[in-house]
Amino acid sequence: MSQTTAVHGERISLLRVLGPGHVWALGVGIVLVGEYMGWNFAVGKGGAIAALVACWFAGLLYTCVAMIDSEVTSTVAAAGGQYAQAKHIIGPLMAFNVGLFLVFAYTMLEAANAITLGYLVQTVGSMSGFENTHDKPFIVLTIMFLAWLNYRGVYATLTFNLVITAIAFVAIWVLFFAVQPWSDVYMKHDQLLTGLPYGWLGVLAAMHFGMWYYLGIEGTTQAAEEVRSPARALPLGTMTGIMTLLIAATMTWYICAGLMPWEYLGQAVTPLFDAARLTDSTVLMVLLFIGTIFSTLASANGCINDASRAWFSMGRDRYLPQAFGAVHPKYRTPYRSIVFLVPVALVFAIFAPLDQVITFSILSGLLEYTFMAFNVLMFRKKWPLGTIPRGYVHPFHPLPAIVLLILCTATYFAVFLGYGTQLIAMMVFYIMASLWFALHRYKFVRRGAQFTMPWPKPVGY
Repeated sequence: MSQTTAVHGERISLLRVLGPGHVWALGVGIVLVGEYMGWNFAVGKGGAIAALVACWFAGLLYTCVAMIDSEVTSTVAAAGGQYAQAKHIIGPLMAFNVGLFLVFAYTMLEAANAITLGYLVQTVGSMSGFENTHDKPFIVLTIMFLAWLNYRGVYATLTFNLVITAIAFVAIWVLFFAVQPWSDVYMKHDQLLTGLPYGWLGVLAAMHFGMWYYLGIEGTTQAAEEVRSPARALPLGTMTGIMTLLIAATMTWYICAGLMPWEYLGQAVTPLFDAARLTDSTVLMVLLFIGTIFSTLASANGCINDASRAWFSMGRDRYLPQAFGAVHPKYRTPYRSIVFLVPVALVFAIFAPLDQVITFSILSGLLEYTFMAFNVLMFRKKWPLGTIPRGYVHPFHPLPAIVLLILCTATYFAVFLGYGTQLIAMMVFYIMASLWFALHRYKFVRRGAQFTMPWPKPVGY
């Protein structure tokens, strides 16, 4: 399944070295930056209360995603995650599109992380008396360093993620208790919560950026081919990851909504760092500066890992030129895919506005989640329970798929309210890419070689 390339007649494959902790670090590491930036744009859409409602509804959406992912990926344990699932369960055209959704969702998230890190360094530099600090060199250095780290090996990459993600998560807890949530010394919710300034339409619009709290948790599936025990590690790492994020998201909203008026919070670039500044505590400011830096690094690091695995898998299956399906003979990483995606991330990180980069990532993720709902329905229909071994069986089927579809539909409308032009432009882009694949690339796909799972024929076929 992990066969990729050969040197002197010896086949080289990705290494199976990861455990549940690495899976948790990959999923939470990618997403935790959503607590440090981006989610607060939902406040600007509908007010602080609307952002809290969006936080919980988006949490329900991603809980459905995590449940579905845990079942299907523990069964289809291959690099590429949802791409591999689409390839086995639906077919090549869907698989190609899902692969693109994954690549752009993670690459845009990587660019957003680099933008935030550059902005924060520039802000702190100005606060420290270095008014001429520029963000662009730090953006480039961040992407280049993390690409090099990914190039050198997955174990070191995700072990690094495990450490810095844990530190960033602890920083949120420290800030939460430092602002004394049981008192009104810092917290001013009674003065700052002003209801719904834009009504219930604002609540719906807030769903757009409410997704940023959790976007990327599904990235745990990208490491399926490098996990020692996929049936155990993937469900455990993914489900504990979404629990971690639900707690962190609610704590983050509570801190920021109690310290800042919604008009400011709705356009802040680094809300948790700004919250620490309002406490007048140098220790907290330094800690949240470190937490924000570490969260952006962990997220961008995981995004490079996930995007390159999806691109690599598409190259290996001939959906893209086969050169991208190569594995480094020494480091055992998809090195060509890692290198190829670096300039794509750099272009968006340097030239595109943060909110548009975030929206590109969110929309790509939404398209992927919409597919997942149909995918699990077809999966259960073709291979009912008992026909093939599963590492995890998600409960209440088909309710999670139905809820996921409803929430995705609502979020499409929320995005259209503020970014309709970008939504249409992205749909056109993906349609054009599909036509290119159907007309020029489909002929290279070897259908028989793709079905690597030892499954019986689907029911009814």
